[in-house]
Amino acid sequence: VIFLHSALTSGRIVTRDPVQLRTLMRFELIDVIIALGIAGMINAAMLIMAAKVFHGTGHLNVGTIEEAHRTLEPLLGKASSVVFGISLLASGLSSSAVGTMSGQVIMQGFLHREIPLWIRRGVTMAPSLVVIAVGMEPTRVLVFSQVLLSFGIPFALMPLMIFTSNRKVMGVLTNHRITTVLGWIVAALIITLNVFLLQQTFLEG
Repeated sequence: VIFLHSALTSGRIVTRDPVQLRTLMRFELIDVIIALGIAGMINAAMLIMAAKVFHGTGHLNVGTIEEAHRTLEPLLGKASSVVFGISLLASGLSSSAVGTMSGQVIMQGFLHREIPLWIRRGVTMAPSLVVIAVGMEPTRVLVFSQVLLSFGIPFALMPLMIFTSNRKVMGVLTNHRITTVLGWIVAALIITLNVFLLQQTFLEG
């Protein structure tokens, strides 16, 4: 996602003037804050809704998407389960689109190769089709996919910190020393937590 965001905004940088670059940076910062703020509010709303609707009514064993769908309808009405299903569909489609576009950006940037559209669509759809064909439990597959994503986090965080603190790359937009130190602390914390998650999943689970 980091590579995709960089690619989508690279066309806006058409100047090397320090003042204009800082102005662009300010607008990008506002854009990121708004986007992440909305995403954070949506996630918070989901957690609050689950705590209130499920745990607040004694439904403590809702562990799958199907159970959540069945439990929502008698508690909040049929419309709630329909909205829940549409939200999951929209989330899946957007995630697939971001993953496909990110892969294309990386291939073009690092390998200078453009993958045909049908191959990109096939690679995106193949894992889901395999899960459906084999009959695997969707929730377990979802959790496992999130664990696998943990492998990629260090490979995104570390280059991000290295590049944004490099004056040859960033110029006047180089991270402040305090920002760099705090960034490395946060990156180390996230990597440590993900290593702990992997250990729990594969060694203890």
